[in-house]
Amino acid sequence: MSGLRIELEGVTARHPAASANMRAAIDQLSLTISPGEHVAVIGPSGAGKTTLLQLLGAALKPSHGRVLMDRDPVWSLSTRNLQRQRGQLFYAPQSPPLPPRQRVIVSLLAAKLPELSLWGSIRNLIYPQHVDEVAQALSQFDLKEKLWERVDRLSGGERQRVGLARALLAPAKLWLVDEPLSALDPTRARQAIATLVREARARQVTLVTSLHQVNVATTEFPRVLGLRDGRLVFDLPGPEVTQERLSELYAQFEYELAQVETPHALHEVPPVKREIRVGCA
Repeated sequence: MSGLRIELEGVTARHPAASANMRAAIDQLSLTISPGEHVAVIGPSGAGKTTLLQLLGAALKPSHGRVLMDRDPVWSLSTRNLQRQRGQLFYAPQSPPLPPRQRVIVSLLAAKLPELSLWGSIRNLIYPQHVDEVAQALSQFDLKEKLWERVDRLSGGERQRVGLARALLAPAKLWLVDEPLSALDPTRARQAIATLVREARARQVTLVTSLHQVNVATTEFPRVLGLRDGRLVFDLPGPEVTQERLSELYAQFEYELAQVETPHALHEVPPVKREIRVGCA
């Protein structure tokens, strides 16, 4: 399997509930992400990071511009072909929508629905299949013992890791992951990001993730997008994201940098009022 190629051409998008006079969440953005590429998206609150992921995942139709998957204009496709394209991607929101009374194994098997027949989907609800495969995916996030646990008995961090483990079962060529470390302590965060990157590389999957943790983005991802007010401030290799560029990106939001660096950063760094080390292995 090779990753999915994604292109945005002059895309502008607003939230469905936004009024016409409100600022666009994404404003005239052009971008190409190559098959198998790993990209981190950073920026202050309200920058448009989640909206960008929704556009890349064909979950939000732009008001202007085009979104292309493997060079096909997504919103010009027939309903059937659009569903087929969506079946090639996996989206992990910050708070995974896991039914509380459902068993963990059933929640993870939902990721396989795009490749299952109707009968196979029903059978999985009655008597879960692929038990070994699900257990292996959970073990990557140190959750194998939770295989038959009910979702409502998991902690917030465990639910977030279950949501990420779904990616390992999905027949997807593109992983879109929104703030995967928000509920995790530093140890679990290291494990989660390392697993996502390692497994995406092994499967040649295109990976795009939004992150508040700047040092994680610049050290774990070869390409970093800096987004602010719906516009692309920079598109650079991780080591080239300097303190000067971060200061520009987070101007008037410096407290967000300080908050994510202590105590939940994956790397020991000083707070933002001192020098922040970025791009260091």
